[in-house]
Amino acid sequence: MIRTTPRAAATTTAAATRHALHGPLIAALAALGLGVAAFSAAAQESATEASASEGEEVITSHGYSYFGELAYPADYEHFDFVNPDAPKGGSLVVASSGTFDSLNPYSRKGRAGALTTVQYDQRIETVEDQVGEYYCVLCESIEYAESKDWVIFHMRPEATFWDGTPVTAEDVVYSHTLFITQGLPSYAQAVDRMVDSAEALDEHTVKFTFNPEESKRSRIETVGSTPVFSKDWFEEDPENRRLDEPRMEVAVGSGPYKLDSYEVNRRISYTRREDYWGADLPFNAGRNNYDEIRVEYFADQTASFEAFKAGEYLFRVESDPRLWATSYDFPKVQNGTVVTEEIPDGSPPNPTGFVFNLAKPQFEDKRVREAIALAFNFEWSNESLRYGLYESRSSFVEGTHVEAEGTPDGRPSWNSSSRWAMSSPRNC
Repeated sequence: MIRTTPRAAATTTAAATRHALHGPLIAALAALGLGVAAFSAAAQESATEASASEGEEVITSHGYSYFGELAYPADYEHFDFVNPDAPKGGSLVVASSGTFDSLNPYSRKGRAGALTTVQYDQRIETVEDQVGEYYCVLCESIEYAESKDWVIFHMRPEATFWDGTPVTAEDVVYSHTLFITQGLPSYAQAVDRMVDSAEALDEHTVKFTFNPEESKRSRIETVGSTPVFSKDWFEEDPENRRLDEPRMEVAVGSGPYKLDSYEVNRRISYTRREDYWGADLPFNAGRNNYDEIRVEYFADQTASFEAFKAGEYLFRVESDPRLWATSYDFPKVQNGTVVTEEIPDGSPPNPTGFVFNLAKPQFEDKRVREAIALAFNFEWSNESLRYGLYESRSSFVEGTHVEAEGTPDGRPSWNSSSRWAMSSPRNC
């Protein structure tokens, strides 16, 4: 991560141009000639000069962390949780319950097939062993103001869709517009308020400017972690290729896997792309190892579990505490063919519980909410209904490196804080 603190706008311009020359401009100079590269540099220089206020830091990085510094440096070779020399090949067979009638996972209509998103890369993506951290994939670096008023993504010139066409800044802007105009309403409305503009500064540079009246929370990761679609593919048949409609035609992607075959309501098969542009990225080292990922469909969870016992698929994540406690003693477990193991994956546990609707007047008083919480007998319900497998949750990021521990220095303890809260009925 590089931080620059300009003394004036002119210094900001020079710093931003220097950073940009370490990104896509080197490739542009070689591939497109000095004239185009000079235009690109001028565009980025103008953009940064107009965006950065006097004395504001401009941060250039290989990713973004919601909580501060990234755990992995810019020159990381692979993530700690992978084997970079893992062999490639074979098939992974998993299960899904129910049915599917669409291969478009971004529409509310229809039921999308499982794992369809593996076909699409994003500019920045999360990593399994860190919370709130995003690392560059389609982009090679990001540049943003300390105020988070804007962000610039420097795209990788080598990134391509599976039809061989390059992933460009125009594709990024088009995809953003597509999500705003045809995406899920909850996302579209929130992001439309958040983003003032999205513009392609050149073929490989895209800038998002944010609405200063909206919250600064989650700005960069929200616009950066959406998939990028091929503008050309959608515009070939705009009537039938919509983001808000179910379809069995798959949009061209840039990800490591591609749809191979499917039988509606029975199975979907994806194959690893031998020509995947990002195979050698540090982000992908030791990952995407299976030649095939196949999803077998079953009518319900009961049928799915019976199929697993019969060896119809290879890997199962058990979410039913009753089954985990009482049903994993079948012959394939006893003879070692099926291995059962509890594996902490480093991610916060999925929340399960009761949530108060604070729009209701009866829940405005914090003492009422606390009394209800104290009345709930977690120990009894856990032993009687959950086979003792659950734990009472103490943090939204429990079990991760960002979970708060102990009492903060200079702050009251929980007991004294609780007594103070009891005397403040509307305290939240």
